Amino acid sequence: MTALAMMHVAKRDLGLDDDTYRAVLLRVTGKRSSKDMSESEQRAVLDEFRRQGFKPALRQAQGEGRGKTKPLSGPYAKKAQALWIALWNLGAVEDKRDSALLAFVCRQTGIERTEWVLDAKHGRAVIEALKGWCAREGVDWSDGGRHGFQIALAQWSQLQLIDRSATRGFWVEIASILKRSVVVDKPTDAEWITVMNALGKRIRARKAGSS
Repeated sequence: MTALAMMHVAKRDLGLDDDTYRAVLLRVTGKRSSKDMSESEQRAVLDEFRRQGFKPALRQAQGEGRGKTKPLSGPYAKKAQALWIALWNLGAVEDKRDSALLAFVCRQTGIERTEWVLDAKHGRAVIEALKGWCAREGVDWSDGGRHGFQIALAQWSQLQLIDRSATRGFWVEIASILKRSVVVDKPTDAEWITVMNALGKRIRARKAGSS
């Protein structure tokens, strides 16, 4: 659902008549018509409606109820998705679906869809919250290496604590998963995804077995 459409939902849910609605628009943006506003102005109006008590349902924000959910978009969406899947592969979250990520984003920023995370303040809030959560799960971001390597290393550290069969060295295990030597040619970003998914499957299986 677009910001413009959400504004009309807010008008209905808050029980605003036309004059009151346009008075809010004028006070916040200096414009009486939502169609004349930029997207940032529309978001500012939505922030004001939230302050007044508007709480859009997450299913509305996702575009559900029309038979489909729009793909996540926005400058921070892909990175947020990647970090969310990393948390799933670390065994920190149980639901890898975008709907669970959207709920997290909503809790962190009050924004119901990630394409609304267009400014640096909100974008950093989401990404840093996800990275901080990963760090609490053992990911060391400080060495500046590939994120796939950093996450896989944290996964391997977890497995050594919960899986008695995890006795091989880290790089030996990586080579086994990729079915190739990694002595000279280190894994690519795509290969690290394969590694993280494989290790994540083992972590989830072990945690499920111990619960």
